[in-house]
Amino acid sequence: MLDLLRQPWPWYTSGIAIATIMVLLLFFGKSFGFSSNLRTMCTIAGAGKRVKFFDFDWKTQKWNLLFLLGSVLGGVIAATLLNTGESLRLSASTISDLKEIGVQFDGQLNPAQIFGPDAMSSPMGIFILLLGGILVGFGSRYAGGCTSGHAISGLSNLQLPSLIAVVGFFAGGLIMTHYLLPLIF
Repeated sequence: MLDLLRQPWPWYTSGIAIATIMVLLLFFGKSFGFSSNLRTMCTIAGAGKRVKFFDFDWKTQKWNLLFLLGSVLGGVIAATLLNTGESLRLSASTISDLKEIGVQFDGQLNPAQIFGPDAMSSPMGIFILLLGGILVGFGSRYAGGCTSGHAISGLSNLQLPSLIAVVGFFAGGLIMTHYLLPLIF
């Protein structure tokens, strides 16, 4: 069984899984999005006593918290039990593009140069994490949801605001990749 799980799966497997989950969510009248978990966790911590936005019945979002927990556990299982120790097979053009901005590909999903303990504990690393967290938090609140909520749930419900948000997310990603990331590194 582990051998089946460890081998590369066809690219369309994730599409089928996402479509199945969306059909189930639509059937049960739920809306998918990870950033809503942040609101739920703030509510559980008592933020609803001071800020009206967090004053809601968080128990209606238990299913979404379980989905978040399952996603984290799935990542841990994939990184530990299913990890074969092989280097990530990345295209030569991507490796070349990374090298151009000063990032050395080390065969891992997350390059240690950017995501390793040394990078995360440096003043610049801490600043980038803090600024990134603020921008993601502000952006998801301002856009009324996160990329997963808009791109998966919103687009499948044919919501125009989600289409506008996804175009903005994509444009922002392109600007970050081609203009800002080379300035940072």
